Amino acid sequence: MSDQDQVQDASAARQALARRYRPRRFADIALQEHVSATLRGAVARGRIAHGYLFAGPRGVGKTTAARVLAMALNCPDRTADGEPCGVCDSCERIWAGKTSLDVVEIDAASNRGVDDARDLRTRAMYAPTDDRRYKVYIIDEAHMLTREAWNALLKVLEEPPPRVVFVFATTEPQKIQQVAAPVLSRCQRFDFRRMTTGSIVETLRNVLAAEGIEAGDDALVPIARHAEGGMRDALSLLDQVLALADRKLTGDDVRRVLGLVDDEVFLELFQILADRRHADVFAYVDRLIDQGYDLAEYYRALTDALRTLLMVKLDGAIDDIREDLREAYVEVAGRFATGDLVRMLAQAAELDTDGRFRKSANPRIALELLLLRFAYMEHAVEIEDVIRALGGQGNTVGYRPEPGRIREAAPVVEPRMAVPAGGTAVAKAWEVPASASEVAPPHVVQDVRPDVRDNAAVAGAGAAPPEVESPEAALRALLDSGNVVPAGLRSFLRAARISEPEPGRLVIDVPPGPGWERLSADTATRIALQEALASRTGRQLTVELRAAQFSGSTGDVPVPMTPERLRREKLEKLRREPGLGAAIEAWDLELID
Repeated sequence: MSDQDQVQDASAARQALARRYRPRRFADIALQEHVSATLRGAVARGRIAHGYLFAGPRGVGKTTAARVLAMALNCPDRTADGEPCGVCDSCERIWAGKTSLDVVEIDAASNRGVDDARDLRTRAMYAPTDDRRYKVYIIDEAHMLTREAWNALLKVLEEPPPRVVFVFATTEPQKIQQVAAPVLSRCQRFDFRRMTTGSIVETLRNVLAAEGIEAGDDALVPIARHAEGGMRDALSLLDQVLALADRKLTGDDVRRVLGLVDDEVFLELFQILADRRHADVFAYVDRLIDQGYDLAEYYRALTDALRTLLMVKLDGAIDDIREDLREAYVEVAGRFATGDLVRMLAQAAELDTDGRFRKSANPRIALELLLLRFAYMEHAVEIEDVIRALGGQGNTVGYRPEPGRIREAAPVVEPRMAVPAGGTAVAKAWEVPASASEVAPPHVVQDVRPDVRDNAAVAGAGAAPPEVESPEAALRALLDSGNVVPAGLRSFLRAARISEPEPGRLVIDVPPGPGWERLSADTATRIALQEALASRTGRQLTVELRAAQFSGSTGDVPVPMTPERLRREKLEKLRREPGLGAAIEAWDLELID
């Protein structure tokens, strides 16, 4: 036989690593001890259920566990503790997925109809080939079964024939819950976990040792990460890389075959961000494109790199990092504030929440914008620090916002950038130091509440001024309390404009609409609102309510209330906040959502 024929015979006989190293015993099922130990004990004690549901991500051992269970139930040489021998003819046929009268595997994705379920129900009525054996039906992708198919199976699960076991494997158990909840109540459910990176690396190392191939962590860690918790995926990726490598596997081989982004590429980015070299972002992205990196793959790896950097910053976790790069990660993590890393990770995660990045015709611009936002993260300061700094100036009365006022409005002050939803409210300004208390605003902030100073002067030196408020603050406090204005009217009053054309006369311009119509007809609410405002401001007020209008080419026309107008007016009210307004004017900031 020629050398070429020998190579062809070897290729034809060769099995994929994912099949060759599939576990044959419960003890070999990696990182699923809570499942394997329970099933092994059930087999040893004869406490076998008629139905099992194996749920979990793909490639974590659901079908493998089902086959091992079938092997254990039908193995003539089973050990006393419930382990199958794994080498007898029965075990060999079940493990390899070959035809067996007593163990049947069904793909529910292609056999999902009611007729298929009825056929399965009929076959289940037949007894096993031997009194000591079990008939085991393994239904993979069980969530693909139709509601009618589940209904057809329900009866056989309620009153199953003796020595018949159903195993349903699924990646989406919630779908079964929606269409076949009664079936779930008749099955024992086992949830399979994702594999950790460390456990996958250890398994890959054992497989390569058995294959006689050398490999270091720089090759195995990227494969384990790319597998995203699935051992089958990890073995398939390893098989793919070994097609290129000879007897030694290197990190370069892995990155070249899988198109992965080197950790050094991200360390270069972190150094650019830490050094605030904003212009270098464009050259950095140019190099990514010139080196042939797929930007979608780079974005996916970027979120993982930021997560790793945050973990290093928080608790020094370095187990998942290449050994030769651990010191570099620790050094660069120390150059970032924890809050900045959290915001960077949040912004990166939000970039593709709806698939915009992957669908974009020009992902390069989106990526450059994201990295520039990272680079300008140095200008982020907590808005509480801004208010505290303003209140600490010697020429101010010491303005203190009402509890929850700033947080409720959740304003973000910045010239060009927005903070992701769910992030900490921050004030951003060009060339503002990290601590606002280090700098004083360029002009004195005067207290906008003259009544406080007047009352304090009347009360005499050392007397505390009474708690009074400006009309705007008093109205907002009343709306927040919910004691005076009915719930249906508060949103209209929140969008209202307040003015005092003359002392003691307060005019509230309410947006027209059903709220205005109801408010204009509700005399009791108007009187209660006037009295409450007078009480909180410490002055006698006459409150006048009127519908807001604007001047157009056709005369005065009522202004419709829209979400955009409500947002704009809300931001304008925030601008009139004494402390926040002073910060905006002092540092030339811009309010955005």
